[in-house]
Amino acid sequence: MTINIQIDEALIQEALALGNQQTERDVVEEALREFVQRRKQLRVLELFGTIDYDADYNYKQQRLQS
Repeated sequence: MTINIQIDEALIQEALALGNQQTERDVVEEALREFVQRRKQLRVLELFGTIDYDADYNYKQQRLQS
């Protein structure tokens, strides 16, 4: 997909200097990957405290039965 966007040149150059990417396209793609990964992590964090669990569950019991 081709998208034309204007990005701050200094920001792109700084990202190129900090990262292992060779091209501006690579920098943008890596930034998008990090963005998506971070948003997925935030969704997982939102689940904390919302999942019910059995306080009496003995996970070690299954190990002993094998």
